[in-house]
Amino acid sequence: MGLAEVRAPEVKVAPVTEVLDQHEVDALLAAVEAGGVEPPAEAVGGQAARMTREVHAYDFKRPERVSKEQMRALEAIHDSFARNFGASLSGFLRTIVEVRVATAEQLTYSEFINSLPNPTNFNLLTAEPLEGQLCLEISPLIIYPIIDRLLGGSSSELYVPQRPLTMIEQRLVGRITDRALARLTETWSELVEVNFKITEVESNPQLVQIVAPNEVVLVLGFEIKVGGRAGTMSLCIPFNVIEPVMGKLLSQGWLAYQRRGAPEDRSQDIGRAVAATYVDLVAYLAETTITVGELLTLQPGDIIQTAKPDDGEIILQVEGENKFAGKIGRHKDNLAARITRLAEIEEPL
Repeated sequence: MGLAEVRAPEVKVAPVTEVLDQHEVDALLAAVEAGGVEPPAEAVGGQAARMTREVHAYDFKRPERVSKEQMRALEAIHDSFARNFGASLSGFLRTIVEVRVATAEQLTYSEFINSLPNPTNFNLLTAEPLEGQLCLEISPLIIYPIIDRLLGGSSSELYVPQRPLTMIEQRLVGRITDRALARLTETWSELVEVNFKITEVESNPQLVQIVAPNEVVLVLGFEIKVGGRAGTMSLCIPFNVIEPVMGKLLSQGWLAYQRRGAPEDRSQDIGRAVAATYVDLVAYLAETTITVGELLTLQPGDIIQTAKPDDGEIILQVEGENKFAGKIGRHKDNLAARITRLAEIEEPL
């Protein structure tokens, strides 16, 4: 008798699907409207919550470690620096120089370095007693016009070369950066007593690494205009350098400082602007009258008689008004006048 193989019948189980057909959807909506089914709370308020919820993108590679209020305070501080620096450059270059804060942002150090031209004027700074280093970069687009101005040029047809500064050019630029550091020290003195100094000057910013590439830095960008030329200047402040004084940048404390310090700051700005203003100074030896005929016949060597004695005082006028009286003489190989007293307004020449 043979053995027969008995197999169990196969049972197929239909997969459970969560997708409803249109008939089931209509039936469910009708039940909800009739009150037979209560929708979940998140379904009712979900749309309203999505409409009122504010979502901000957050980049973990670029965390914002400084609040917007602190950034605005930092920008206000350096806006004062920009005005003072512009006034200082105007007097030094004997032309109008405009400096203003163009940008204030948080970047990583690598982003800041990659945004700079090469070559450029890249200065490493210290700000004792704060620890760490800062960077002050000045674009060649404005460096070379300033150098040309210092050497007597007009900068009208100036070609900006793509090369590092020579030693002579670097010495000239040093007179600009020294004034920038002096104004920075004055401006920061109301926040913290620091002393800015240049420790190193480079032309290739890629060779300088003061912090890790992904470290957060505060970058203040300035626009400098000299005549028809314009360029940029950037101040890079690593967060670890300014972190000890960040508490002083709170909006309430800084606004109180601004109200308290505004009159003094304004008077300093006015004083610097007035000190850099040029006026005409004319020294009058004497005054007399002659006829037109005598004027036409004057020859070299002729003598013109005046009523003023040879030991009398001369009058010095400033912008056409009597200001000083003095004695004429010589200083080295030049004619000179020694001021002896203030002149009367109506004093005759």
